[in-house]
Amino acid sequence: MHSLSIFGTSSDAGKSTLSMAITKILHDAGYKVAPFKAQNVSNNARIGDDGGEIAQAQHFAAEAIDLPTRFEMNPILLKSGSQGKASLIINGKSTDEQSVGEYFATIEDKKPIVKKAFESLQKEFDLIVAEGAGSPVELNLMNEDLSNLYVATAFQTKIILVADIERGGVFASIWGLYNLLPEVLKKNVIGVIINKFRGDMAFFEEGVKIIEEQFKLKVLGVVPHLPLNIGFEDIQSLENYQQTLQEQHLKVVAIKFPHLSNFTDFEPLINDLSVNFSFITHAHELQGSDLLILPGTRRTVDDLTWLQERGFTHAIQNYNHTIFGICGGYEMLFEKIIDDGVEVTGTFEGLGLIEGEILFKHEKVQRQCQVELFGFTIEGYEIHHGISKKHPIGYHDEKIYGTFLHALFDNDAWRNHFFTTINPSYKPFDYKSFRKNRIHDFVAEVKSHLDTAYLIDALQED
Repeated sequence: MHSLSIFGTSSDAGKSTLSMAITKILHDAGYKVAPFKAQNVSNNARIGDDGGEIAQAQHFAAEAIDLPTRFEMNPILLKSGSQGKASLIINGKSTDEQSVGEYFATIEDKKPIVKKAFESLQKEFDLIVAEGAGSPVELNLMNEDLSNLYVATAFQTKIILVADIERGGVFASIWGLYNLLPEVLKKNVIGVIINKFRGDMAFFEEGVKIIEEQFKLKVLGVVPHLPLNIGFEDIQSLENYQQTLQEQHLKVVAIKFPHLSNFTDFEPLINDLSVNFSFITHAHELQGSDLLILPGTRRTVDDLTWLQERGFTHAIQNYNHTIFGICGGYEMLFEKIIDDGVEVTGTFEGLGLIEGEILFKHEKVQRQCQVELFGFTIEGYEIHHGISKKHPIGYHDEKIYGTFLHALFDNDAWRNHFFTTINPSYKPFDYKSFRKNRIHDFVAEVKSHLDTAYLIDALQED
């Protein structure tokens, strides 16, 4: 059985969510399937079940089918580094930093890494669903393209093209992408998915006819605009989230740092009908809020400087409500941050709300864990260089909270208790059940608009 590549006609075409949905559809059809992306560029990473660091999208797709996560699902991950460089994570572990030029100059060295990971999965699974990156036909970068062309060529995957109709120009984008593909890959294209359609689909029947008759490409489906609101991969998709409020009991704001990371921490808040959640970039936006969150960041010192330059310091120190710091945001709450070259060398004044100092160590802490914190047993994961000897896991004193732990808001018992202490009229929210049901409903809706039988037959063809 052939593996499958998901190519997008553009960035944010919906490749990640459709890759997740198709992975689950094939899984539910009885096939042993695994998600994959050769190279991902995202500050939103997770710790897999093997202790390796991988991008959120592949972790989410594996979670949807209850598959243990491992570094082979995303063997190369790039995150924000220092001085315009990228922090390079290979096979789940941090290695070094590279500039764009250095990265592309060593691209041939990275192909064996991708090949080994893909082949490792092939030994255990019937097929791999390989998510592409951006557009596969950026003509000046095609020789350096690992996630699209290299995987599709090296492993002769079948290919689905995903087109975002919201952007406009859907016919030109499909025609252009297909005709710019190398000839050897055109024969492997099994069809097109039109994504994010709004309105009456009857009005696009002529569009389907044009694509199939004039372009000679099968339309596998026209998928409506379906806000998932979980599994956010990047800032762009996060900013498109849709929140539906009923009776607001809490107004929660989180500072949108320039190097914001692990923003899936906030998915339980975005989907809670009693919580009005928003990101802020100016101190005056704190007004009227009940809870301020300083979230994770890939560049703690840089974002602390940004915070201070924007006049947040006085506003935070005099904030009369609850403050919660997560990972990098937690580190900022201490009196000092001492860095011997992890991000930048020096000693930096923190916000001074927690006594003590943070020491940045070169060896990164990365683990899934279950800890006793704030009077509860809480599950989550850690990804950080900063260390506190006085408060190694977390801190709480009156209205100041902080922890290195990500995904703590996923813990229903603690989160509901915490929010009730802020506002006793808060209505508890079962996020665990919501998340499971949301994935099920989203995938079912996608499946109802796809020609699944055609897809499976195409993957089985010689």
